[in-house]
Amino acid sequence: MTGTGRSAEPASGGDAAGEQAEVAEGRTATEVVLPGVVEAEGLRVRRRPVPVPGAGQVVLAMEATGVSFAEQQMRRGKYFDQPPFPFVPGYDLVGAVAAVGEGVDAALLGRRSAALTKTGGWASHVAVDAADLVEVPASVGSAEAETAVVNGVTAWQMLHRVARVPAGGTVVVLGANGGVGSTLVQLARHAGLRVIGTASPRHHEAVARLGAEPLDYRDPQLSQRIRESVPGGVDAVFDHVGGEGIVDSFRLLAPGGSLVAYGTASTRDVSGSSKLPVLKLVARLLLWRVLPNGRRTHFYNIWSGRRRPARFRARLREDLGRVFALVEQGALVPQVAARLPLSRAAEAMRLAESGTVTGKVVLVPDPPAV
Repeated sequence: MTGTGRSAEPASGGDAAGEQAEVAEGRTATEVVLPGVVEAEGLRVRRRPVPVPGAGQVVLAMEATGVSFAEQQMRRGKYFDQPPFPFVPGYDLVGAVAAVGEGVDAALLGRRSAALTKTGGWASHVAVDAADLVEVPASVGSAEAETAVVNGVTAWQMLHRVARVPAGGTVVVLGANGGVGSTLVQLARHAGLRVIGTASPRHHEAVARLGAEPLDYRDPQLSQRIRESVPGGVDAVFDHVGGEGIVDSFRLLAPGGSLVAYGTASTRDVSGSSKLPVLKLVARLLLWRVLPNGRRTHFYNIWSGRRRPARFRARLREDLGRVFALVEQGALVPQVAARLPLSRAAEAMRLAESGTVTGKVVLVPDPPAV
């Protein structure tokens, strides 16, 4: 995937150039900058010219962007492949197409679309490749759609493309109250699976409403309780924690079961290399995979396959389209933990990191000045 949120070079030619000029003339954009390894309050809000889309690009007027675990790690300088400081974070966004670049169909103007950016999404106007857009259904609100972009694609692909648990199976979702976890629980229940979800006791009621059987993630007897509940082992464990606890996740599996790891949250506040925990986790999973233990292990990365852009984009559109369809049907209820204006990104980051919310904290445009 080549498209990332960024400022674009001026384009030339035709009606598209006129539209670009109309968007950019006399207007400024707001963006949040991560200047280095800082506390949340160190995020900076600044103004810049509205970007002009280059060839093959559009400018999205942001309607919703989110605070995910990736941004939390980037703030600490611990995300595996984050860019050099300073940069604008923001893994994904939903917005209306405000301008199109050369070679882009002008019919896209005004359409609400979602885009996966990795960085750059925390801005009022973002230039992205038109090929990376996924149209948002008219009946789905922008904040609700935002919760389904990186979280929805991650959950859908881990469940249906990686683990492939047959209906009637049992899965364990660690962090079932989080953005990805709460989505995973609902998708798994929709697929006819029994779900055991871990969370702190304050979130157990919310996790139960989603359809999971809640367990306290701090319980020292957690693994034993799961084994007692599922004596033959579970069909899949979705683990965003990593660290030494990954061993317990592996031991919960039934023969033929899948361990899908997708993060190292256990090292969030641990000093040291940003890459070492991920490399150790991947090495351990690879070792388990080659051993004759009858179980499967995977490290999920949403960007896998981006070296084949056309296939990557087609799969992204297909999977996010399915997730949006479930939202339209009411089978997947977006978990919007809070909506805060872009200029209050520091507050949003603190809230997302607090462990006190269920779902995803969403940033929305600031209200117009009076």
